[in-house]
Amino acid sequence: MSKIKEKLNKLPNNTGVYTFLDNKKGILYIGKATNLKSRVGSYFQGRDERGMRIALMVAQVADIKIQETDSVLEALILESNLIKKFQPKYNVERKDDKSFSYVTISKEIYPRVEIVRETNITSPFGKGELGGFEKLSTRKNPSPTLPLKKGESYASIFGPYTSKKQLEIALKIIRKIFPYHSLKQKTEKGCLDFQLGRCPGPYADAISKTDYAKNIRGIKMVLEGKKKNLLKKMEKEMQVYSKKNEFEKAAELRNKIFSLQHIQDVALISEDKNPSLTLPLKKGESLIPPFEKGGLRGIFRIEAYDISNISGQYAVGSMVVFFNGEPDKSQYRKFKIKTVAGSNDVGMMAEVLFRRFRHNEWPKPDLILLDGGKGHLNMAEKVLKELNLRIPLVAIAKGPTRKNLKFKILNLKFDQKIQSILNDNFLVKNIMDEAHRFAISYHKKLRKKNFLVN
Repeated sequence: MSKIKEKLNKLPNNTGVYTFLDNKKGILYIGKATNLKSRVGSYFQGRDERGMRIALMVAQVADIKIQETDSVLEALILESNLIKKFQPKYNVERKDDKSFSYVTISKEIYPRVEIVRETNITSPFGKGELGGFEKLSTRKNPSPTLPLKKGESYASIFGPYTSKKQLEIALKIIRKIFPYHSLKQKTEKGCLDFQLGRCPGPYADAISKTDYAKNIRGIKMVLEGKKKNLLKKMEKEMQVYSKKNEFEKAAELRNKIFSLQHIQDVALISEDKNPSLTLPLKKGESLIPPFEKGGLRGIFRIEAYDISNISGQYAVGSMVVFFNGEPDKSQYRKFKIKTVAGSNDVGMMAEVLFRRFRHNEWPKPDLILLDGGKGHLNMAEKVLKELNLRIPLVAIAKGPTRKNLKFKILNLKFDQKIQSILNDNFLVKNIMDEAHRFAISYHKKLRKKNFLVN
C-alpha cells in the first residue's frame, strides 16, 4: 500500500486515463478522469458507497498507470480504445444489465454516423468479437454479412463506450468540427441539422463527395485516438491549398485545426463529474461545469458589447448573448448610435449600455464583457451604479491583431464559475470575436444603404 500512496501523491491534476493493475501486472480496470489525482484518489479514501464489487477491486490494486490527455473528449476515446484492447475484468463484468454503446459509420456514398447499443449489433464472427471490428478489414475472407442493426451494414464501428450520454456529447463536439449527414433520408429537405450547420448538406450539393469523405476520415481518426496524425495531415493539406492560392479552403482547414487543438468539452466535463445525473441538453443548459455544491446550477448568461464606426460615421453598437458558452442569436441586439457625435467609442458604449438596461423585460446577464480598456471599464461602472445594478464586469482590449487578450476587471468577485470562464481564452475570444463580427456587419449594412441612397 505504501507504493500506492506514493503513486497517489505523484498523480497530476490533469485530464487523462488511469489503469489499475494487480500484483501480476494484470489489468483490473481502466477509467477516465477530468482530474486524475482527485478521481483515482477517491478509490482509496475508504468510501463504501461504491459497493462491494469496487471494494474487492481496490483491494487487488498493486500498481497504477496513467496517460494524460489534452481534453476530456480524448480521455473518453482513449478509455474506450484501451477497454476494447485489454477487456479488463471490472470493465467487462458490468453490475447492471445496461449494454455498451458504439459509434457506427454506415456504408453509403455519404456515410451516416450513429450511436448503437451493443444489444442491437450482431457479429458474423460470433459473440465476443464486439470491440474488435477494426480487424474486419484485415481478414482475408471476411463474411459478406457485416455487423447488423435492423438489416443495416456498417463500414466502421467504434467502441465500446460505457456511457451513452457522454458519447452523445462527444459526437456533438466532434460534429462541430466535422459535420455529417445523420438521417436515413437522402435529402436535406426539412433537415434541421442542415439549417443549423450540423449537416454539410451532401444531398443539397452544398459539399463535394471528396470533402465529405474528408470529414468522415477526420471523425474516424479522432475516434481512433489519432488526433496528432490527423492534425499533421490537415496542416499539410492547408499548405497545399495555400500554394494553389485556394485561400478559402486553406482558411477552412485552419479553423478546423484550431478547433481540434482547442476542443471545448465543458459539457463532457459536467457529465464526467456527475455520472449518476441525466444532464439536460436543452438549449442553453449544462454547457458550463456545475461548480456549485449540491448539483447543477442554472443557465449562465454572458453579454458582450462592441462598437463599430469610421471616424464617428455610421456608428453602431452590438450586443451578443451566450448561454453557458453557446451563442443564442435570437437574443442578439444591435443599436444605431443616436446621441454621440464624432469618434467617441466610450461615449457610444455608454449610450448602448443605457439603452440596453432600460429594457427591464430583457433577462439580466451574469457577466458583462466589453470590447475596450480602462476608459470603457470606468464608464461602465458609472452606468451600472446609476442604474443601481451590480453585475460582474470585464473590459477586454485585444490589440491591433485581436489576438492577445488584456483584461480590465471591475465589480467582480473571483468565484469559481466566472474565473473558469475568464481562464478559457478560447471561449472569451470567440465571444468577443462574435460581438465584433455582429457590430461590423451592421455597420457595413448602414454604409451600403447610405451608398445606394446617394
